[in-house]
Amino acid sequence: MDWIDRLNAAIEYIEEHITEEPSFEQIAKIACCSVYHFQRMFAYMADAPLSEYIRRRRMSLAAADLQNGEKVVDVAFKYGYASPTAFNRAFQSIHSVAPSLARETGVTLKSFPAISFKITIKGVEEMDYRIEKKEAFRIVGISMPMHRELEKNFEVVPQMWGKAAVDGTLTTLAALMEGPPMGMLGVSNSCDPAGPWKYFIAVASSKEIDSTLEEFLIPAATWAVFNGSGTNMSIQELEKRILTEWLPSSGYEYGSAPDVEVYLNADPQNAKYEVWLPVVKKQA
Repeated sequence: MDWIDRLNAAIEYIEEHITEEPSFEQIAKIACCSVYHFQRMFAYMADAPLSEYIRRRRMSLAAADLQNGEKVVDVAFKYGYASPTAFNRAFQSIHSVAPSLARETGVTLKSFPAISFKITIKGVEEMDYRIEKKEAFRIVGISMPMHRELEKNFEVVPQMWGKAAVDGTLTTLAALMEGPPMGMLGVSNSCDPAGPWKYFIAVASSKEIDSTLEEFLIPAATWAVFNGSGTNMSIQELEKRILTEWLPSSGYEYGSAPDVEVYLNADPQNAKYEVWLPVVKKQA
């Protein structure tokens, strides 16, 4: 099954289980990738986090049910809400009106159709990349737990970087750097479905460390390495282009290794960086 077909099969699963709480693990299994990787791809391709898409779809269908005459309490229960109050808050956050008003003439409601993915050829800008095979390598640094809903990490990760800059951690790590990859690393480790997800600020190093730091071994893998520059925020635009433009037509798929961002200098307004994407050859 093609990569795009698997994404659409995952959407079909969501639709079939929309009145329940769709399992992120099962969604990712259908798409043949990790939960973390699926959420990243989905957010970039759909311009909305997976959890938000599911919420919008449920409230869109709930509005249709209410307009068809179903009672608020029945619709709330149908979509898994423990109380009409909780359902009321969720409904108003999407439609800006109470569910009790959904049947009234002239009330404006929002409709969010189910997503369907397809490949489109853009080719607006070139992307420089190289394929690199690398043996396992050790990183040392600090880490924090990652939330299973990817978007909830977007606030805490920048705060982690800010704290590391202020308290001297980045300076300490820079002195340990041996590379490659030579640079300050942002590593998202979410490969083990059963294990905890962690985000590391780290460097590649074989040097001894004290108890304030921890180590992690990144497994041997094949990497697609992309170069970029701009502000530190522009790395997200590069990652979006990689996942939505390069990956679908590259002949590769996501591999089972952490995602690695390599920051090559310390200037956040004129950053130079690399994105290391673990890849495997697509099966025929």
